[in-house]
Formats: sequence, C-alpha cells, structure tokens
Amino acid sequence: MAAAPKIQLEVVTPQKLVYSEEVDLIEGPAIDGLIGILPDHAPLVTAMQIGVVRVVKDGEEIQIAISEGFMEVQPDKINLVVRTAELPEEIDVDRAKSARDRAEEKLEKDHDNIDFAKAEAAYDRALARLKAAGHHDHGYDRL
Repeated sequence: MAAAPKIQLEVVTPQKLVYSEEVDLIEGPAIDGLIGILPDHAPLVTAMQIGVVRVVKDGEEIQIAISEGFMEVQPDKINLVVRTAELPEEIDVDRAKSARDRAEEKLEKDHDNIDFAKAEAAYDRALARLKAAGHHDHGYDRL
C-alpha cells in the first residue's frame, strides 16, 4: 500500500522560518473564511487574517498562531508568509492573557478615543495565541 500523499508546508515571517514539514493537511483563516488545503490542491493565492492554522501531520495536530499575511498554494507546497507566527511552545500564556485583557478594556471604553481596528486586532492576536497554546478561555468563537 502506498504512503498517503503529503504537502510541504513552510510558515515564514520576516524574521525567520517558523515551520517547515511535510504535512497531511492544513486549515487556516483566509480573508474570506476558513480554508482547508490537502495535497494536490489546485494552485491559489489568498490573503490570510489573524487566527490559528491547524496542521495535521501523521495523525498529530499542531496549532500555529498567525497574524496577517498571504498563502500561496501549489499542488505539492504551501508557502504561508505572515507578519508573525508562533508555535504553541513559543507562546507566553501570561503575556497573551495580559494582552487580551488590555485589548478588552480598550474595546469596552469610549470608542471615540481609541483606534478601534488596532484594539480589535490586538484582541484577535491574543485570542489566537491563547488558542494555539491550548488555553481555551472565553471568546474563541471569533477565531
């Protein structure tokens, strides 16, 4: 019996190569909704938004927190180029919780005195980091 096909995944930020492995599938937050990619997928390029990329490799799952960027898909390779990406073991959970709390506080205050989009993005990044780290507090329905 032939081995199940794989697809090479590269997760890259301006600072470093975060992840590079042959995987079974990925699922991530494209700009127009959740997208799943399997080996031999049709070529495409899509914008990505803040959230969590779910990677399955040999039956094991890893979640990578990402920020904005884009994804280029070829039948045998996925290039995910994002502003930031963090593996679960790299995430400082206490720092992410503090960032979430600060963003929530800003969002609950007078909207005229804050940059709402910036506060919302900070909140979404904190939630993605917590979700990728496996800390499922409230509010994850957004991501």
